[in-house]
Amino acid sequence: MREIPGRRRRLRFRRSERPAPPGTALTCATAWQWPVIPGVGLALDGGRGGAAQGCACPDPECVVPGAHPFDPGLLAATTDARMVRWWWEKRPDAPVVLATGGRAPCALSLPALAGARALVALDRMGVRLGPVVATPTRWSLLVDPYSLERLGELLYAKDHVPSSLRFHGDGGYLVLPASQTGAGPVRWEREPAVGRDGRPWLPDVETVLDALVTASSGAPGGGSRLAY
Repeated sequence: MREIPGRRRRLRFRRSERPAPPGTALTCATAWQWPVIPGVGLALDGGRGGAAQGCACPDPECVVPGAHPFDPGLLAATTDARMVRWWWEKRPDAPVVLATGGRAPCALSLPALAGARALVALDRMGVRLGPVVATPTRWSLLVDPYSLERLGELLYAKDHVPSSLRFHGDGGYLVLPASQTGAGPVRWEREPAVGRDGRPWLPDVETVLDALVTASSGAPGGGSRLAY
């Protein structure tokens, strides 16, 4: 394995004892028609008993270790079963990265505490939710695809939108369960409910946006701190 320039230790991709994600990748790509790509994953330090040492990308200051595309890049995301199988045969523990937008789901993510509060509020209002992805630091609600123009109109009507609320639309991505990242394991807080068309049901972005803005604003620090 090549050594990353500027770093003295030799890295190799992390081998997890958790169930590998190939099945998730194939389900997303073939059954749900969600374009996916393998994430960069975590790295091991060969000189320290195989302890995880952050992101396998060349950036020693990576703020989303293991949880982003690298090689191949995001534009290579596909629903082609042969390509997906080949990727995960080469790297069975690679995180599953969803390329959001287009015909694929979009998502809104916020700090974990704010996400938990938002789900309680939405449940009380009787709002039907789609899949919710959770990591130890952030929760993400998957929604129907939206355009940047429509999102801009919705946000323009708000008095304040906390910077800790993030939007994953065209050109964005989201790591799916059961991936392992530097922030910890990725899991379903709300599992996908597959409809008659064989694909997970998704809510409209407008139905959840108000609750997420309110929950983010009420988070410690006013929701102004961007937390990965």
